[in-house]
Amino acid sequence: MPADRSAEAAAELQPPFALLERAEAEARAVRERAARDAASVRAEAARQAEEIVEQARARAPEVRAEAAVRARRSAETEAAVLLRDAEREAARVCRQAAARTPALVDRVAALVIEELGTLGTGEDVPSQALTRDGWPREEGPT
Repeated sequence: MPADRSAEAAAELQPPFALLERAEAEARAVRERAARDAASVRAEAARQAEEIVEQARARAPEVRAEAAVRARRSAETEAAVLLRDAEREAARVCRQAAARTPALVDRVAALVIEELGTLGTGEDVPSQALTRDGWPREEGPT
């Protein structure tokens, strides 16, 4: 009576197979729903990304202008510092030149007077009275 046994086994397995078919159908439905949800999430993310890009592009000129203003301010500040330093250095050089000028004028005048005095005598200024640069020595000839 094997036929009865297979009919019995089939009848016995029918409820679990039906449950399995229902579980497979539910799993398929869950996968399909998940795929739709994922596609929807991807589409929304793409839309949001495009919106962010559009906002960034729209704001780019303003950001560039702000960066240019900051760079210009920084350059102006640096230029002001450089100008101040240059003016201080120029003032220092002017003070130094003013302090040295009377002595240099005296030295030149002395040389001219000496040269004028030797014109009639045919004498030259002795070379030891001059520095290597052609300036008269302050202490006199060595």
